[in-house]
Amino acid sequence: MSTLSTQVIDTHLGTTAEGVPVALERHDGDHWIHLTGATTNEDGSTTSLLPDEQPLARGTYRLTFDTGTYFAVSDQPSFYPVVRIVFEVQHQHEHHHLPLMISPYGYSTYRTTTAI
Repeated sequence: MSTLSTQVIDTHLGTTAEGVPVALERHDGDHWIHLTGATTNEDGSTTSLLPDEQPLARGTYRLTFDTGTYFAVSDQPSFYPVVRIVFEVQHQHEHHHLPLMISPYGYSTYRTTTAI
């Protein structure tokens, strides 16, 4: 199991959001280092942001969701073309799940964690 996952839900359409590009970065001093990227699958999830069993080291990370691409493909107007979630990992032996609920004019997120 990967130690980081996300799922994108389109609350306007009431469906999962397939095809959202997602990038993972780590904060290093005064800049961000790109670690990996993925695209949400038919379930709105990413399963390949990190290899299985690779822990996230303690630190500050950022997930960037290219919601503008998703809304353009689904022919919806949007106000937020990019959503960025900055989060801190304090315990590297946890699975972090960061769902994102989107609509053309708003978004919401939260986290769940479980021990690995």
